Amino acid sequence: MTQRFVVGLVGVGRIGAMHAQNLVELKELFAERGIELELRITDVAREHALKICEQVQARYIPSAAELFVQGLDACIITTGTATHEELIRQAVAHGVPVFCEKPLTLDSESSAQLVDDLADSGARVQLGFQRRFDPGYLEARRRLRGGELGWLHTVRAITADQFPPPVEFLARSGGLFRDCAVHDFDILRWLTGREVIEVYACGSNNGDPAIGAVGDVDSGVALLTFDDGLTATVHVTRYNGAGHDVRLELQGSRASVMVGLDDSYATASVEPGYTRTAHPYETFMERFDRAYRQELVAFIEFALGARENPCTPAEALAAALIADAAQESLETGQAVRVGQQPVVKRD
Repeated sequence: MTQRFVVGLVGVGRIGAMHAQNLVELKELFAERGIELELRITDVAREHALKICEQVQARYIPSAAELFVQGLDACIITTGTATHEELIRQAVAHGVPVFCEKPLTLDSESSAQLVDDLADSGARVQLGFQRRFDPGYLEARRRLRGGELGWLHTVRAITADQFPPPVEFLARSGGLFRDCAVHDFDILRWLTGREVIEVYACGSNNGDPAIGAVGDVDSGVALLTFDDGLTATVHVTRYNGAGHDVRLELQGSRASVMVGLDDSYATASVEPGYTRTAHPYETFMERFDRAYRQELVAFIEFALGARENPCTPAEALAAALIADAAQESLETGQAVRVGQQPVVKRD
């Protein structure tokens, strides 16, 4: 017997449209499990949303309020950050499991209150940190947690966009560390199982002067200190002309591994006699294509009660607090202690 499962999608900008297409591609997978996925879409840009609906054979709903009263089984929120909290609360009030792209809210103070409220209500809310579903990061975590690497002595993370997003977006993004490096902050907590207690960050702006004019930097580095004494560096940039490059290097007392070292590696070797055919990614959506689909699989399974939450609101807040400390350090030139961490369940 087939079970009908209705997913509401609020917002079909670049990320939302990608999720819509991925849901279409996942229909066959869930059909094999006896689940029929049905997609309903709403967006304030009506004409654009109608085009997306036609492409993915979804039903258009005029407003989020109307969407939530239609008996959804799950909801995906990919709107601007300023609308996240209100939409999450609306969905939760209707008993609908939620997937929301990061961040929870515009600032950590309101996020902390929302985390507390969601915990008290028992609401099911998953946050979008797709790297947790990338095969390379999963394998690195397995090897680290399994003891194959020994104890870590060096950790280097890199997130390098090929080109920056529009300055209009950067002006309201919260800064390079909150918008971009937060993914590295999250994945390092997730991999190591440790908390970051202090951050020292610095940055520069040698690209478009307009980025500096809105108070941001186009390149930066953060030195993280964990609660067990481990240190890690996180390098981020908006201008990596060779291609979109996301990597993580873990060097341990027994062995070392690198995530992202394949034909997409957007760096040329100048060693004599070494040749490689490189196919660098252009965008983060291309780099994490598989991870984004697996993230939605996990969310639907979570909404169905078939698995635990793979990324809780409390974990998203923990990463945001590290990003806050990095931004403060960038602005003050001083090392900054990370704000009080929420209680996060460890697996």
